[in-house]
Amino acid sequence: MVSLRNKVQRCFNYSLSVLPESIKEHKSVSILIALIIAGEAIFILPFVMARIFRPTLLAVFDITNTELGLFFSIYGLVAIVSYIFGGTLADRFAARNLMAIALWLTSIGGVIMFFLPSSGIMKAVYGFWGFTSIFLFWAALIRATREWGGSGFQGRAFGWLEGGRGATAALTGTIAFLLFSRFSTGPSTAVPDSSGIYAFQIVILVFSGMTFVSGLLVWFLVPKTSPGTQHATSREGLDRVMKVIKLPSVWMLAIIIVCAYVGYKSTDDFSLYAREILGFSEADAAGVGTAALWLRALVAILAGYLADRFDRIKLLTICFGITAGCGLLVGIGLLDHILGLILLNLTLTAVGIYGVRAIYFAVMKEAKVPIGYTGTAVGIVSFVGFTPDIFMGPWMGHLLDKYPGEPGHQYVFLLLTSFAVIGLIISMVFGWYTKKTESDPTWKI
Repeated sequence: MVSLRNKVQRCFNYSLSVLPESIKEHKSVSILIALIIAGEAIFILPFVMARIFRPTLLAVFDITNTELGLFFSIYGLVAIVSYIFGGTLADRFAARNLMAIALWLTSIGGVIMFFLPSSGIMKAVYGFWGFTSIFLFWAALIRATREWGGSGFQGRAFGWLEGGRGATAALTGTIAFLLFSRFSTGPSTAVPDSSGIYAFQIVILVFSGMTFVSGLLVWFLVPKTSPGTQHATSREGLDRVMKVIKLPSVWMLAIIIVCAYVGYKSTDDFSLYAREILGFSEADAAGVGTAALWLRALVAILAGYLADRFDRIKLLTICFGITAGCGLLVGIGLLDHILGLILLNLTLTAVGIYGVRAIYFAVMKEAKVPIGYTGTAVGIVSFVGFTPDIFMGPWMGHLLDKYPGEPGHQYVFLLLTSFAVIGLIISMVFGWYTKKTESDPTWKI
């Protein structure tokens, strides 16, 4: 097994020799690549698929936007509890083991989805995904990435993680889009082909296989390193939580992530907006969703480099400002019927959203969170920060179903704008507070 793992690592390092020298000279490229692939594969089935194929998913499963939002809510409720306990788990056990098991279990949910189960079973599947992707996986991924980045490479480490995740999603989305186009039987995607298999089922099966294989990559490429606190008692774990909770910066970071994640969840509406408002076909609407994923990759990598060269917190405020301004233009209908400007504005909106996502975990150093407390801090911050998993799906679904057509989409973009403004303000306060307390020894663990 060890010999096979070494061979796989050497193969990856050789094939990835085209990466920039700054990355290659830093640390093992194979570890970073495994983290990138795994970091997106875990969310392909629960989220990426709906983001690209939302109109098709609604048709094939015969559900409304509100019902799909309920699936996301169930995922979010399970995830919100899992963040706290998963954070302490990541500070006690090897990231490789946690992530690989999570990916394999997640792929099982995809196999169940392949058979197009009832709405009740799908609710259970989304709850199961909330456990596998968060309790076992999320904090372990962030800790492993932070450790890989070291002291002076945080912006690029998380920028490459987010950008690589975007590229992974875009590549898998492109493959799925091509398969979907190849096997679609006509204008109605809810009609099976001659063998009784939906084109969309093929997409589900491909995504499930990719998720399973990514677990194998993690197992072979990520070393089994122990965090050093695997024998910590429950009392010590509680003490760690209480120390992190006392940091005001942690709570500000949590609010920043809430606002950023509302923006990210809003991108779920892009393909449906293209279908219903811009008049695109289902295939072309899926193409819009896929293009957004490629943009995510480029923006995140660029944001990571800028974050290490300039002020990370200022970059957060700029990205929130872009998101707020562009979201408002769509929300008030200022660009109605001007297709070129609408597409440009959606692109800039995505730039702001993806820029924030790329670097909000890169400011944990500014928040005075020690490396050894990363998992615990990620659990606490995520507990608050990713609550949009609970409320954004139903909220968006309600707006889109209650106000059909353009009004519903405008309300979604106004919602995005509101949270972006809040994120802008909190980022400015966060920057001011970190500078004010920079030399204060009491303001840290």
